Amino acid sequence: MASLPASLPRYMSHVPPRHTHHLHDLCVFPRNLSLTKQGSVRELRIATSSNQTEPLIDSTDKLSDIPLLSCSEAIEKLKQNRENYKGKQQFLAMYSSIFGGIITDAAAMVIPVDDHMVHRGHGVFDTAAIMDGYLYELDQHLDRIIRSASMAKIVLPFDRETIRRILVKTVSASKCIKGSLRYWISAGPGDFHLSPSGCYQPALYAIVIEDQSLFDSKGIKVVTSSVPIKPPRFASMKSVNYLPNVLSKMEAEEKGAYAAIWLDNDGFIAEGPNMNVAFVTKEKELLMPNFDKILSGCTAKRVLTLAEGLVRDGKLHGIRVDNVSVEEGKRADEMMLIGSGVLVRPVVQWDEQVIGDGKEGPISQMLLNFILEDMKSGPSSVRVPVPY
Repeated sequence: MASLPASLPRYMSHVPPRHTHHLHDLCVFPRNLSLTKQGSVRELRIATSSNQTEPLIDSTDKLSDIPLLSCSEAIEKLKQNRENYKGKQQFLAMYSSIFGGIITDAAAMVIPVDDHMVHRGHGVFDTAAIMDGYLYELDQHLDRIIRSASMAKIVLPFDRETIRRILVKTVSASKCIKGSLRYWISAGPGDFHLSPSGCYQPALYAIVIEDQSLFDSKGIKVVTSSVPIKPPRFASMKSVNYLPNVLSKMEAEEKGAYAAIWLDNDGFIAEGPNMNVAFVTKEKELLMPNFDKILSGCTAKRVLTLAEGLVRDGKLHGIRVDNVSVEEGKRADEMMLIGSGVLVRPVVQWDEQVIGDGKEGPISQMLLNFILEDMKSGPSSVRVPVPY
C-alpha cells in the first residue's frame, strides 16, 4: 500500500515507554519499533486488514503536539487532502439538507459527526445510475428508500416529490452525463445517544459520482460466504449497516473471487453482498431466489421484465422466482450477478464448481445488452431526463 501523502497525524506525540506495549496490541506495530528517549514514535505501521501489511503511514519526522485548527485551517486541510488523493471516482456535487443547498467542492462534502447515521448506523440509502443525461429507475429506487426509511423508523425530511426534485437538481448542478447518484436519509444530527429522540431534524444527503468505466461482461468466480447473512428484517431494507456485506466481499477477495454468495437460514441461495443472483437452468428457465428475505433489487426486477422478450423469442422457456438450492444453482447452465453496480455479470465458477461450460453464457450477455439498451432508450417509466 502506498504511503499517504498527507502530513502524519500528531495524536501520538509523547508516548510513555511503559505504555508502548499497548500500542503494539492496538495498532499492530512491529516489535522493533524505534522510540526516542521521550517515547515519541519514529515509525508508525498499521495493518488495516489481514491481507494488508504494508505501511499505511511512514515517517521519520518527530511527531509533535496535536495542533488546534481554526475553521478556515480545517477547510484548507480538507482541500489539501482531496488534492493529494485522486481516486477513480470524482465527486461532482453534493446536496445536504443541513447546508440547505448544493456544493460542488469535494472538500466540503461532509456529514456531521453527530448525525445518527454516522455513529449509530441509523440511516438508509439508495442509488440511481446516470446514463446519457438520464437518471435510470430513479422512481423505483426512490420508492425503495422511502420503504426502507419507514422500516428504520426515520421520518422523511421532505415529501416524496420534494426529494425527487432535489435529487434531479443535484445531478443537474453536477453536469454529470454518466455516473451515479447516491443518496441517504438519516435520523439527523443532535447528540450521541442511542435513541434518535435528541436528533432535531431528519437529514437528506445526495452525492453525484462520475464514473466513466464500462460495465464488464467478463466471467467471474464467486464463493460461498461464511459471514452470517443479515436477518430478513434488516436484509430487506437498504440501511447503511453494511459491515456484514463488507466482510463478505473481503472474504471473497481474500479467496481470489469477485463476490461471496449468502445462503439463508434454511440453506437456500439468498444474494450477494450488494447484488442479486440469477440462474439459467438446464430447462432454459430464468430462475431467481425469492425476495422475501433479501433486498428487493430494482435492477433484478427490471431484468425479470426484460427477460419476457426472451421467452417470446423462444430463447427462454420460462421465468421463475422461487427457493433455489445450492445444488440446483451449481448445476445450472448459467449463473449471474445482477445489480445497479454490475448490471448483469456472468459467473463461471462457484467455489470449486464450474458453472455450465465455464464460459460466459449467451442469456447473461443478452440480458446485459437489454439493460444497457433500456438505460439508453427505455420508456419514461425508467428514464428521468436531467435538465442541465
